Amino acid sequence: MQDQTALIAWRDGDLPVSTRFDDPYFSLQGGLAETAHVFLAGNDLPARFRDGFHIAELGFGTGLNLLSALHLWRGSGQSGQLQFTTFEAFPLRAADMLRAQSAFPVLEPLSSELAPFWTDNPAGFTLPDLQFTMVSGDARETLPHWTGQADAWFLDGFSPAKNPEMWQESLLAEVGRHTHAGGTAATYTAAGFVRRGLQAAGFDVQRRQGYGTKRHMTVARKAQA
Repeated sequence: MQDQTALIAWRDGDLPVSTRFDDPYFSLQGGLAETAHVFLAGNDLPARFRDGFHIAELGFGTGLNLLSALHLWRGSGQSGQLQFTTFEAFPLRAADMLRAQSAFPVLEPLSSELAPFWTDNPAGFTLPDLQFTMVSGDARETLPHWTGQADAWFLDGFSPAKNPEMWQESLLAEVGRHTHAGGTAATYTAAGFVRRGLQAAGFDVQRRQGYGTKRHMTVARKAQA
């Protein structure tokens, strides 16, 4: 977790901004609400949850999406275990991640519960209701070697204008290859080349109402076998 860590600046108190990509880690209008709108509702959750449901993510960032997904899992009365695999090239230091998470008091119990793992064993840990794995490194290199299959993808890299590597057609093709038939993906961006990349990867792609000031976002579903 400490190798090739992200470089950040703090704006307006506790808003983390990547100095590498000059982009905030979550929405200026409310990161928690954006996560719920884009990644949770965008993947039709919690309706699709089941034991062993597997979320995969490009861009772990502050861990907000993980906390939000697990909060929804527990709050919707699921049984069994949620699987969550994230791909991150520039992980935040544990202290920075926890500082960022402190902006969301409703998630504080979960944040505190998971806090020891970011220092002790950030590559992965298991709880009775969660199997978490972080794959460190450039996703363009690591995802092709991943053996898993996701039911839902959170595509949460920095802006395509500032981090185009995370939105290349070849990487989106790997997302498609590592998605179960009928699986989904969602992202805050509605950039045309991203939507075309998802279509080329075998997804049926739609634009939806975005969050806050963003007019549109993208949801996608892989065809059934």
